[in-house]
Amino acid sequence: MADQIRDWHDFYILIGTAAATLVGLMFVAASVGATYFTEEQEIQARSFLTPTVVHFSVVLLSCLACMAPPLAGAPLGGVLAAGGAIGIGQSCRVALRLRRRGIMQRIDLADRSCYILIPMATYATLIATGVILPTRPALGLGMLAAVLVALLLLGIRNAWDMTVWIVLHTPNR
Repeated sequence: MADQIRDWHDFYILIGTAAATLVGLMFVAASVGATYFTEEQEIQARSFLTPTVVHFSVVLLSCLACMAPPLAGAPLGGVLAAGGAIGIGQSCRVALRLRRRGIMQRIDLADRSCYILIPMATYATLIATGVILPTRPALGLGMLAAVLVALLLLGIRNAWDMTVWIVLHTPNR
């Protein structure tokens, strides 16, 4: 299995670097935007920024786990499945927070899909990847690549959505 993971080395380096860079940019954007928010806007921003940072972080940590020499087979599968479970938990938390604060009714289907539904499906696939990887490494690594790309693109979409929201809701100062 180590040889198969090694074949993906450049992919993990590239996508992991992109995720790490985007996590850093999210912190910068949150820091700059936080100085302009009212308390209500801060609650909304936190509800949408956190899942995006989680997506990028799961991509980064998954890439790191794949590049760690001692991890392969079942241990790597366990790490990936745990990451998927954390992601599903985070998506459920976001859904509950948005519903409890009355935000869910104010966002459109695209946002509900990109902040809750698609992440849940993607993280469920990450769990399946962790289960499949030890017995069928080629299939598992292909599934992992698809999950990582999906999370990265989802995070980019959500970061752009938040950037537009911040611009539209920032008072002129």
